[in-house]
Amino acid sequence: MHGTNVLLALRQALPGLSAAEAKVANAIIDNPSLVVDLTITDLAHACSTSQATVARFCQSLGYSGYREFRLEVASATSREQATRERFDLADSEIDPTDSAQEVVAKIAYQETLAIEQTAKGLDFETLDQIVAALVTAPHIDIYGFGSSGLTAQDLQQKLYRIGLPAHCTVDTHLALASAALQRPGNVAIGFSHSGLTSDTIQALETAGSKGATTVGITNFPESRLADKCDFVLTTQARENRYRSGAMSSRIAQLALIDFLFVRVTQSIYDQATESLRLTYEAVQSHRLPPERHRLAPERPPE
Repeated sequence: MHGTNVLLALRQALPGLSAAEAKVANAIIDNPSLVVDLTITDLAHACSTSQATVARFCQSLGYSGYREFRLEVASATSREQATRERFDLADSEIDPTDSAQEVVAKIAYQETLAIEQTAKGLDFETLDQIVAALVTAPHIDIYGFGSSGLTAQDLQQKLYRIGLPAHCTVDTHLALASAALQRPGNVAIGFSHSGLTSDTIQALETAGSKGATTVGITNFPESRLADKCDFVLTTQARENRYRSGAMSSRIAQLALIDFLFVRVTQSIYDQATESLRLTYEAVQSHRLPPERHRLAPERPPE
């Protein structure tokens, strides 16, 4: 988990933690200052668990022990405080009594944080391996349902406009039918913030069983979806109670799509440039000409 914001790593690790470890994780997510202020004995007592459980919890996140984990949490808390100050925020949670200005500032903070942390935690080698598979694929399937369907369609449109054979449907039956027709050399990409969307997992499993290269884009690298894919790109977004699973997550996914799309465009620059020119020109007849506002001439005095 090193290289990832430790507080976000806690959320991402939750699906793979034991019940006792998840209890410790949730307590820290709700109040990170617990780790900063408490010894391992006191934290274990506060979570109604044992010191051994806390120690195993730290090790499961990749830390040598509580001391290293505690220092990382203190550092992450300090960095987030500095970022909140940049947005002139005392805290980032939206409250029912917040003004419009406060709501806008808090959403801007959360979405900026999601993009920054997704970029910082991105595996660049995996990104370029996916790009290499995409530019040679005779067929690209893209799966996403619910809010992830919006980002799946965005990637399909981008790739299609530069001449790549990308296809996307938000109908589960059609997605599964397309997945069943995959073959070696093809690429199947699935979007699921939680990594638990059964329709997306099933489509990727089916495509993979036919020999396609499978790519998962999720916020949870230990999820079932990630486990079923050849390559995984991880977003690093977190939601609050007003924005569950559909806002910061989508912004992070869209940023990741742009990273992927630009790398693909670089790889096939001449083809992509020509395709973008042709597709741009093809729709120009459907655009209204720009309005030219002119002041009416003044009437001469009578």
